[in-house]
Amino acid sequence: MNSLRAGCRERAQKTLAALRARYPDPATQLVAGSPWELLVATVLAAQCTDVRVNTVTPALFARWPSPVALAGADRAELEAIIRPTGFYRNKAKNLIGAAVRLRDVFAGAVPRSLEDLVSLPGVARKTANVVLFGAFGINEGLAVDTHVKRIAYRLGLTGETLPDAVEKDLTALFPREEWGNINHSMVLFGRDVCHARRPRCRECDMSTFCPRLAPPGKIFEPRLKK
Repeated sequence: MNSLRAGCRERAQKTLAALRARYPDPATQLVAGSPWELLVATVLAAQCTDVRVNTVTPALFARWPSPVALAGADRAELEAIIRPTGFYRNKAKNLIGAAVRLRDVFAGAVPRSLEDLVSLPGVARKTANVVLFGAFGINEGLAVDTHVKRIAYRLGLTGETLPDAVEKDLTALFPREEWGNINHSMVLFGRDVCHARRPRCRECDMSTFCPRLAPPGKIFEPRLKK
């Protein structure tokens, strides 16, 4: 809690209200029909857009519809399918490793605990939080990606830059039942308005209370409406 800044609790309440108003029903943009599909899509989304991931997953799931099926996949064939998502060799290795562990340890089912999820190759805390909320409605933590980290810092809701430390600050500020929605809303807001290099501050729902703080080494260039 030491990294939290003066007035951040009030700003957190205002932030939550603004995000609720703009995104009353936020959701992931990844297309997935099961916990397994969401897990795969979230792993593929690292350093890749959701839109691109959604162009790749239909062929992947048609070829390997379950963890048991993917556990026996030819790695080169999987790499060829997921190549457009970037870092495809490492992603293929992790996906097959995760599928093998799901088959051998979890009876082919995606587990419902953070501890079990992060035991899967390629699944860190952020991915686990996304899957827990998106697939099971479980708010075990608050997934912190580049959008969440950037917006939280700009709003003065954290003074941290490492994802785990940012998550700790945000979970102390927002109600547990809102953690998953906060992640989805901030991701959408980061894509729509609060861009990394030139945020659209004149179009921002939070411009009246945002201190517009720039993380260390970053440049803050508000984009003004003409």
